[in-house]
Amino acid sequence: MTCTTQELKNKQVLNFLSEDRYRFLRHGGFLLGLFALFYYSDFSNQYVGVYKYYTLMCIFSVFVLMFYINMYLLVPLFFFRAKYLLYLLLVVGLVLAGLSLTGYLLKDTETHRINWANEDHHKVRSYYEGAMITVPIILLTTTIKLLQRWIQDNKRISELKELTLHMELNELKNQINPHFLFNMLNNVKALIRTDPEKAAIVILKLSEFLRYQLYENNETKTPLTSEINFISNFLNLEKIRRDNFSFEIKNQIEESFFRNVFIPPNLFTTFVENAVKHSVDITGAEAYIHIAISIENERLHFSCTNSKSADDAVVDQKYSGLGLINIKRRLELLYQQEYSLDLKSEAHQYSINLSIPI
Repeated sequence: MTCTTQELKNKQVLNFLSEDRYRFLRHGGFLLGLFALFYYSDFSNQYVGVYKYYTLMCIFSVFVLMFYINMYLLVPLFFFRAKYLLYLLLVVGLVLAGLSLTGYLLKDTETHRINWANEDHHKVRSYYEGAMITVPIILLTTTIKLLQRWIQDNKRISELKELTLHMELNELKNQINPHFLFNMLNNVKALIRTDPEKAAIVILKLSEFLRYQLYENNETKTPLTSEINFISNFLNLEKIRRDNFSFEIKNQIEESFFRNVFIPPNLFTTFVENAVKHSVDITGAEAYIHIAISIENERLHFSCTNSKSADDAVVDQKYSGLGLINIKRRLELLYQQEYSLDLKSEAHQYSINLSIPI
């Protein structure tokens, strides 16, 4: 019970430090604590009367400005991008600029300071001592941002693992099911009598298909070549099962890039699976799936277009319901705001366009 209570308290503390709903409380507590620190410091007590409060507000305002510049500019743009040396130099520059601004704002109040001494070495010493105190305090805000980033990343990783597992189990249930295997084995049985060579090819593709689903997609990243081969095998097997079905995969990636690109496993298969399901035309008309993959400006572009019946409203329901929610959530967890997903439904065609960074 004690352990559970302690874990709950730790979780509440972490939530307070990271969640947006506590943002105003965090900032309010931080500003009040900082103000109290300066109010009871020896420095502010060296002034009398109205000059004490003027000095206090000047120092407080400059420090708040430095803290927020560090939090929302320097840390995200430099520290989180691993530009550590440049970040430290900018912090030092920020501190020196802040101390200079403080000195400029307080230059007319120095004569009202208790035990005031107008000596150059005294000013230099004050700058040195101020920098030694200010830099660690500002780096404290960096630590807070780093802790927030760590908490958020852990939450994202945990949710991503859970969602990925759920989606993979659904894909295994939908793609590797007895009905699918029963149909494929019946087709192989018929091909063995009529076309043994083609039957051998089908068995090989089915083997590769099952191997990828069961073993090769358990890693956090998989080669793009494996993902494309899996999609190709899947569509080839589907073509054997169905009449009046065709597909095309356009790979517009140079060979030098192709083997060095890795993506999360089964990132595209959800789209392809839905395209296969809803490309069926009950009138017997020609069904098709067109896939294009390319790389441009360090981004991977994937598009999938499939035919559909004019009265097939199931496609829109599938993509507007839980299926799309899961897909979008996984993309958000993987790429945050750096991906784009465009869905377009027409009378006889459905298309998706996905762009992700690599």
